[in-house]
Amino acid sequence: MNEMTDSFAQLPPPPYYAVVFSSQRRDGDNGYGAMSDRMVELARRQPGFLGVESVRGADGFGITVAYWDSEEAIKAWRLHAEHTAAREQGRAEWYSHFELRIAKVERAYGWDLETGYRRSAAPEKPA
Repeated sequence: MNEMTDSFAQLPPPPYYAVVFSSQRRDGDNGYGAMSDRMVELARRQPGFLGVESVRGADGFGITVAYWDSEEAIKAWRLHAEHTAAREQGRAEWYSHFELRIAKVERAYGWDLETGYRRSAAPEKPA
C-alpha cells in the first residue's frame, strides 16, 4: 500500500476521532514502504480502529488520517510496541518533519458524482 489508500474509509456515524499525521519524507525508501504497509495491517487489528485514508505527493509530503472510536483506542495504539519502534525509526530515518493532530469528529458529510449519493452522518442519539 505504501501509505496510500485507494478508497474512502467506511465510517460509522459520529462521534469518532481522527488522528491526522502530516509528514515530509526524506529521500530514499530505506524500508519505509514495507513498514508503512505493516503499520496499516497492524492498526486494522487494533480494538477501536475504524479506517484510514492516506496520500503522499511526489515531493514527499503526505497526510494520513486514521479514524478511531475513542481516545483510549488512540492511546493503546500509541503504546503498541511495534508502533513505538516504527515511530522511532521514522524520526531516525524517514521523516524530516511531521505533525500529529487529534480531533473529535462531530459531523460528517459526503457526496458522490457517479451515484449522486449524498450522506449526512449526524451524531448518534442516545437510546
